[in-house]
Amino acid sequence: MRSKSLSRSDGAYHERRSPSGRFLPPDPRVREPHRLTPQLALRVGILGAVALFVFAILFLRLWSLQVLSGDEYLNAAQNNQLRLVKVEAPRGPILDRYGRVIVSNVAGTAVELWVGDMPREGRYEVVQRLAGVLDVSPVELAREVDERRGDPLTPIVVKTSVGEDQVNYLYEHQAEFPGVEIVQIYLRDYAYNALAAHILGYVGEISPEELKRLRRDGYRGGDRIGKAGVESAFDSYLRGRAGLGQIRVDSLGRPVSRYEPRQEARPGYALRLTLDVRLQRAAEEALRYGIDVAHQNDNWAANGGAIVALDPRDGAILAMASSPTYKPSVYVGRVDPEKLEPLLDEDAARRANHPGLNRAVAGLYPPGSTWKPVTALAGMQEHVFSAYDSLQCSPVAYYGLDRQRFQNWNPFVNRPMTLPEALAESCDTYFYEIGNRFYERGSEGRIRIQQWARRFGFGGATELDIGGENEGLLPTPEWRKKTFSSDWDRAWNPGDSIQLAIGQKDLLVTPLQLATFYAMLANGGSIVTPYVVADVEQPGGKGSPRVVLRRFAPRPLRPSHVDPGALAAVRDGLYLATHSSSGTSSGVFASYEIPISGKTGTAEKVVPLPGYPSDHLEDQSWWCGWGPSDEAEIVVCALIENGGHGSTAAAPAALRVFEKYFGRKAPPSVLVSTD
Repeated sequence: MRSKSLSRSDGAYHERRSPSGRFLPPDPRVREPHRLTPQLALRVGILGAVALFVFAILFLRLWSLQVLSGDEYLNAAQNNQLRLVKVEAPRGPILDRYGRVIVSNVAGTAVELWVGDMPREGRYEVVQRLAGVLDVSPVELAREVDERRGDPLTPIVVKTSVGEDQVNYLYEHQAEFPGVEIVQIYLRDYAYNALAAHILGYVGEISPEELKRLRRDGYRGGDRIGKAGVESAFDSYLRGRAGLGQIRVDSLGRPVSRYEPRQEARPGYALRLTLDVRLQRAAEEALRYGIDVAHQNDNWAANGGAIVALDPRDGAILAMASSPTYKPSVYVGRVDPEKLEPLLDEDAARRANHPGLNRAVAGLYPPGSTWKPVTALAGMQEHVFSAYDSLQCSPVAYYGLDRQRFQNWNPFVNRPMTLPEALAESCDTYFYEIGNRFYERGSEGRIRIQQWARRFGFGGATELDIGGENEGLLPTPEWRKKTFSSDWDRAWNPGDSIQLAIGQKDLLVTPLQLATFYAMLANGGSIVTPYVVADVEQPGGKGSPRVVLRRFAPRPLRPSHVDPGALAAVRDGLYLATHSSSGTSSGVFASYEIPISGKTGTAEKVVPLPGYPSDHLEDQSWWCGWGPSDEAEIVVCALIENGGHGSTAAAPAALRVFEKYFGRKAPPSVLVSTD
């Protein structure tokens, strides 16, 4: 059926269809659409002419802008560069505990270089000329320019504290220095020169490494930040908040409009320290005095030291001196490379005896006999001996299978002593016996002194708020096994416990650690956390005092868990050391109006000196104690490097600090060489 239908349909395909009223009549123009009629041609011609006319006008306008007025418009565009300018905030001042200004600001002039405004060709000729005018290294400046190519919006601080003649020259020759800008900045001013330099620290431009670490906190390239001490640890309070403004500049970076502020800079807050400037000065002078006294006693290698004075009731640092020292102002303004060399170059630092090292917190020394109270407390707590049972103080003692010989510093004493007497006269053989008793208790006994010492704050940081501490070294049998390779050196022998008992051999401490321990003795058994910054302040209203924004309260005292009876026996011994006729520092303190308690120390340390063997030993002079003896207000710990006996160098230096604190001069004294 389907095939038949298809055949009928094919047949009908050639037949003419009959007209239908349902469709329009055929139009001849539609049958031949390819033909261009005269009307259509006219329309196309008119549209083409209009298009040509429009394009001709646009071409003429562009030709006029680019050829006839190109220079004019280029100059206008170049004069419309909008630059955002960061306005440096003045850093906050640093005050002592009584409000005396230690660090403030002075106005200065700096030269900045905007890499984005420098020409691509002839860039290094500009660098060469600028380096010559400002007397800076062209190599270093060129290196900084290369490093800042990827950051054209951050200027390079070429030099701070620029001289007036240099500024005038740059202004008069602006066209020769594209990208150079002269700005006003704030420079740190240290009212007391080198005083408390290690505590205060200094300020410098942020380094790439510091920027990576601090960028998330809002720091940017070119910022000046605290680099050490208080300036570094409390930089977030001191730095303030930078302001922001805008200015239009030409292609050479020269301003062509007025500066328009967008955000005012907020000055940094003030910091009030626990330091007393006058006591700090006395401590630094006392250090120099102690070194001079050591020289008078033929200890010519004495060349440095440290003194720490703190309040044993809360840990507030009253003074902290380290010698040799430096002036923080060497980092300010026109930096002299020769003056910076001892602070930056290791060889130069060694020749100058490391003036940048804060010996009070980072210097490591064997404590000598100042350690004996640690041994005494540990021995009584572990029931190794009793304070008032007599032990023989002999000129020599022998220990170990090989009967090794150990000497007392005083060969003329040979009698039984109680603990207070042994502390007063600093009898070595008394404490040798205690150390040997710990050793004979086996592996557990050989670490007990160290465990108590760690509880007292040795072998770790005291958590001073400005950082920079060295943890020291508490030697243990395990430490020897990890440190040494030979079987003999890796073994913990009787001599290790015996030497540890008198603060010698591998033991190393910082002056601050010892001062913190003696604060525990002075206040009745509580461990303090030393701190330097007391509070953060902002200026008050007109004529009104500063307002405290944040107060850094002292850390809570930590109990030492020392038996009061054991502590009392040690305190008795340290009072006798400064007042009995045979006390090691009685010649210095017995006649002083304020009762002082304390302990001398003479510690042997390997010190490389020209012309001497590599294992040459020098005596480190120590004295640590407090006053008044019964109601302690101040602890003083003094160290004179290579200064000889503790009684002849460190003790007289410590006395100078007590004299300043109490306002009472001591009568002349006769110094006697004792341990």
